[in-house]
Amino acid sequence: MAAPSERSGSLVESKTGFDPRLVAFHGLVALMLLVLGGGLAYQQIIKGSIHHEQERQQNERRVIVPGPRGNILDREGRKLVENRSRFAVVLYLDELRPDFRKAYVTIRAAYKAAGDQDLPTSSQIERLAHVSVVEQYMDQVNGITGRTGSVDAAALQHHLERQLLLPYTLVDDLKPEEFAKLIERLPVNSPLQVYTSNTRSYPYGDAAAHVLGYVGVNESEDDEDFPGEGLTTLKMKGTVGRDGLEKEFDSTLQGEAGYTILRVDPAGYKVNPPIEHKLPVQGRTLSTSLDIDLEQVAEDAIGDETGTAVAMDVRTGEVLAMASRPSYDLNVFSPRLTVAAAADIEARKAWPDNALNGVYSPGSTFKICVSTAALLSGAITPEDEPADCDGYMMVGNRRFGCDNGLGHHGVLKLPEAIAHSCDIFFYTVGLRTTAEVIALQAKKFRLDRPTGIELPGETHRMLIPDPVWKRLKRDESWNPGDTANMSIGQGDVQVTPLVMCCFAASFARGELWTRPTLLHDPKRPAQHTGPIGLSAYQRSAILKGMEGCTTEGTASVLTTVKTYRIPGVRIAGKTGTAQVVRPWGRVDEAWFICFAPLENPEIAVSVAVDGTKPGENFGGGLEAAPIASAILKKYFEKHPVGVAAN
Repeated sequence: MAAPSERSGSLVESKTGFDPRLVAFHGLVALMLLVLGGGLAYQQIIKGSIHHEQERQQNERRVIVPGPRGNILDREGRKLVENRSRFAVVLYLDELRPDFRKAYVTIRAAYKAAGDQDLPTSSQIERLAHVSVVEQYMDQVNGITGRTGSVDAAALQHHLERQLLLPYTLVDDLKPEEFAKLIERLPVNSPLQVYTSNTRSYPYGDAAAHVLGYVGVNESEDDEDFPGEGLTTLKMKGTVGRDGLEKEFDSTLQGEAGYTILRVDPAGYKVNPPIEHKLPVQGRTLSTSLDIDLEQVAEDAIGDETGTAVAMDVRTGEVLAMASRPSYDLNVFSPRLTVAAAADIEARKAWPDNALNGVYSPGSTFKICVSTAALLSGAITPEDEPADCDGYMMVGNRRFGCDNGLGHHGVLKLPEAIAHSCDIFFYTVGLRTTAEVIALQAKKFRLDRPTGIELPGETHRMLIPDPVWKRLKRDESWNPGDTANMSIGQGDVQVTPLVMCCFAASFARGELWTRPTLLHDPKRPAQHTGPIGLSAYQRSAILKGMEGCTTEGTASVLTTVKTYRIPGVRIAGKTGTAQVVRPWGRVDEAWFICFAPLENPEIAVSVAVDGTKPGENFGGGLEAAPIASAILKKYFEKHPVGVAAN
């Protein structure tokens, strides 16, 4: 029996000894457990934040709502541009999931019951279900309001695919009576609701339209400063300034957008309540220098003519009125400009802001600049009588006439020549002074450059020509006829009505230039630039001529016709008539610049009006001066002489 016992011990020894295969197996298991543990640790610890962000992006949405724009006021605080409530009927589609599902089942069953061999796909049936449900709500709106609206299937599907969390608009811009009916009859908990938004409103219609400007749809609201970076973002459409002050001060007027971060289910429908929410904030108010009373008076005085009028505070450069006609009602841009409205504006040629960008020869209003250049250069003195006007004079081999309607002024001194606008006098004086000296003085008055007013797109096409310019531009020599034309503000001299108003304001102060502004500051200090350099005697001669223009000269209607007379106010003015080329022929442009009161100027005005018929008698005294009179009359009604203006 010994033998088996030994054999058994041998077997035990073999079981408890070293087995390389078993060790390798255990090592492999340990390695696998280590890899698994490392992988789990990597996924949980290292990639946990990544998975969390992916889950967040999948389950959350961000909705951005633009803030209302700020108001634009005139200098007395009256609203020129504001926001009005705009009402629309909207449908909250994310609340219609049960209805969509029920309609889907019904439509699919109907197709099967009909034995239709070409059964639509699930996505097609789903679209039919969407339209079917939304049409029921549209019918409800039609029944309440009496409308006959229908559902745009393509627009609905686009909204469902890309903007599900935003309300879907069924009816835009409700009438007041429709709004009242819907508010009364729609259930509070209905997915069909009246949605209130803001749109721009212009209480004064077409007044100052070119200055105020308009807005357009802004579909690119900046979302960088909002929480929820990386989330799918839906944006309600806002507005952005497209022209005028609305564009120039868009960053000031633009409201601060609000946002909502929502949780959504796998189908994209929202799960209440919102995770985070912030209300939008209205933009800042813009106080302009405009006086709407003066603006409306200016535009009414121009009437159906094509013309402009600019009024300015002499002391500060604040623009009181800046009218350009024809104009357009700014309310046609709100909420959006229709094709018909745009075509009407185009047909009436109402788009351009002629006060800012209309470039014309200034005609005889330029004679104030020529007089200044002649006196400063010593070409004449106030007592000189350089010419005997008998209606025409020869310059080289060209005949130049005196275009005053009579043609025989005789011998004049400077004040009388300004008052009666004698061309022969100024041809003679201009030739004595030289084109170079006249051009230099005009450039000192800054008649050749933009004013820098706070409006977009001011033209750079102003021009004060001289011999160097003509050689470089046209490769031609300057001749005496060019100087003669320049001396009466014609030829290649080109300015804007705004530039000429600045010139009038500058001359009123005895200074060289004025920086206009459309912003009102009741504490704005008086503006001062370099002095013109005229002696008191020289300056008084020009002022005497400008006052004579309004009492006995070319603008005497301002004092001789009761309608235009402003008792107690002395006006310094200068008329002008320049020829301009239009598609229908060569017509006259009637000009008038002025400032008042003469002894202590407060307001400067420039007016330019287009003639309509070639060859008609169209002059500054009869066409432009009465418009200035209307502006001055309203101004001095509000600011009697001797009482400082605000």
